[in-house]
Amino acid sequence: MDQTAAGFIFGYPLRAGHPTDRANKVLWVVRFPRNGSPLNISGQLSGANAPAVHVTQPADSGPGEIYPSIVDVPQPGCWRFDLTWSTHQATVYLEYQ
Repeated sequence: MDQTAAGFIFGYPLRAGHPTDRANKVLWVVRFPRNGSPLNISGQLSGANAPAVHVTQPADSGPGEIYPSIVDVPQPGCWRFDLTWSTHQATVYLEYQ
């Protein structure tokens, strides 16, 4: 099990599309120092062949190793997010309705 990053959800449940009444806010917390590097997020629906979502978050938030974001996806289901920052990587799965 990968324990180098976690996604904390603000506004459960996460919803597919581009919700206007409540955004899909995710606070990414990484275990290892970001060293000023942005967080690159590539998301794909579980079972899909290629990523459908790409987001880059700057390393400009604190305290600690955090990246606040809004991550919208085109369809509901379980999404795999591959995260990279500095020389590190992690995978986090999130469910969208």
